[in-house]
Amino acid sequence: MKAQNKRLAVLFDLRKCIGCNTCALACKSENDVPLGVWRNWVKRVEKGRYPHSREFFLPILCNNCEDPICVTVCPVNAGIKRPDGIVYIDPHRCIGCRYCMASCPYGVRYIHPIKKIAEKCYWCHHRVDAGLEPACVEACPTGAILFGDLNDPESEISRAVAENAVQVIKPESGTDPQTFYIGLDIESVEAKQTEDK
Repeated sequence: MKAQNKRLAVLFDLRKCIGCNTCALACKSENDVPLGVWRNWVKRVEKGRYPHSREFFLPILCNNCEDPICVTVCPVNAGIKRPDGIVYIDPHRCIGCRYCMASCPYGVRYIHPIKKIAEKCYWCHHRVDAGLEPACVEACPTGAILFGDLNDPESEISRAVAENAVQVIKPESGTDPQTFYIGLDIESVEAKQTEDK
């Protein structure tokens, strides 16, 4: 299947996520993400009162939206959406103005402390282009993360989306996020994190 026919997406099965942060560490290592900033992280939310409290885990990363606001607001056209759906930032065009950061409803961009340009998760497009999965997907010890082509009905992610009730974060934003969740606890999305990322 040609790249222009692909619709890449990520699916987190939160029934399998154990909050180990392996995905975040694999991302930092693969993409040389500096200290103090993250391309993805696992939000931890505790609900209930002791002794009946429960902890929920919510992996957060760029949704590589179908209709990315961040791309439309960039004054220098540094935000680019590929035909397969991956949204990335051209480091040669970005001027670090933060318009994309301000417009993102998910808060998943940061300014690189040395390069002074915006950066975010782009599903390891360098790996995807080489026929590999993103680093976070490969590293997940429980298989809680799936990545693939939603337009391919035989792909594992297509079957999982078809067979399960899936949700996205902030559907009201109108961006059509391409990061899906099974078992998403809506209250956890807006709740304060129990520890810093």
